[in-house]
Amino acid sequence: MSADEPRRQRSAGGFDWATWGFPLALALATGVFVWFGKTLFGLIAPNETIVIIPQLVGLTLPDAQGQASRSGLRITVAANETSNTYPNGVVMGQQPEHGKGVRPGRAVAVLVSSGVKLVSMPDLRYDSLRQARLELGRLKLQLAKTHRVDNDQVPADAVVAQAPIPLTSVREGTAVTLEISKGPPPFIKVPNLTGTDLPAALRRAHEAHVQLGQIVWTPFGHAGPPRGRVVRQSPAAGLQADSSQYVSLQVSAGPGETGYTVRQVHATVTVPQRDSDVEVKMVAHDATGTWTTYDSYARAGQKLDFTLTFVGGGTLDTYLNNDLVNEANV
Repeated sequence: MSADEPRRQRSAGGFDWATWGFPLALALATGVFVWFGKTLFGLIAPNETIVIIPQLVGLTLPDAQGQASRSGLRITVAANETSNTYPNGVVMGQQPEHGKGVRPGRAVAVLVSSGVKLVSMPDLRYDSLRQARLELGRLKLQLAKTHRVDNDQVPADAVVAQAPIPLTSVREGTAVTLEISKGPPPFIKVPNLTGTDLPAALRRAHEAHVQLGQIVWTPFGHAGPPRGRVVRQSPAAGLQADSSQYVSLQVSAGPGETGYTVRQVHATVTVPQRDSDVEVKMVAHDATGTWTTYDSYARAGQKLDFTLTFVGGGTLDTYLNNDLVNEANV
């Protein structure tokens, strides 16, 4: 028996480390490395599903909610705001933005349009330019242009006309154009209107930039002037008068007319500011009785103009929502 034979005999009864030790160590090291790698990856990138936030802007709120639900997300409405771009009920903003990856169940906040805000175009006629600017600013309307125009009826620096016209519905930010009166000349020479027929007197007054006031139809009996002839005027012809002064005329009711004096009266009513439309009623009283000249709803700030004929003395009553607010003698 050689010297190596006992060693081989001992190895036959036990584990041969020389043969299997290195492979086992290598396998153990590999297992530890794989376990450590999996653990580290789990810490850095947890094994969870990531969803991509879809584009919700431009969708109606129900469609956006459906789209989010299909992606495993939910919707919360952060606010509703007016918009000139997006219709009512359409999503116009979202947070987080589309394309970002988030965990399932994440809430996406959306901004929803409440549509275009409309306002009623105010009646700015006869208002000063300063008043018009303030009113437009209050309603968030934009004064885009002003034009100076000749006008004998509207005071200087007051609004003659406007676009858009009064009481139409317009968007906030709408551009408004105003025509502003240059005003009448400071003084005028009163023309002679007596002895002419009323239509000719009206034309002559217009040519002379004269504003006519009250026209009184007067019965002069059987010997009176022809019907429609201007008998008297005030102020008298030839006087220098303020351009804002009215010239009143006395006109013959005709040779066959006797009895009461007939007057034509111009009345203007401005509806006061209220939260809603106002019922306006105008009731006239004269020698012939009582009659209603106007009975309808009007908007706050609206201007109503009337030309009324009264026989003898009379009164004009103004009612707002059935409350008497003014009683004027004519």
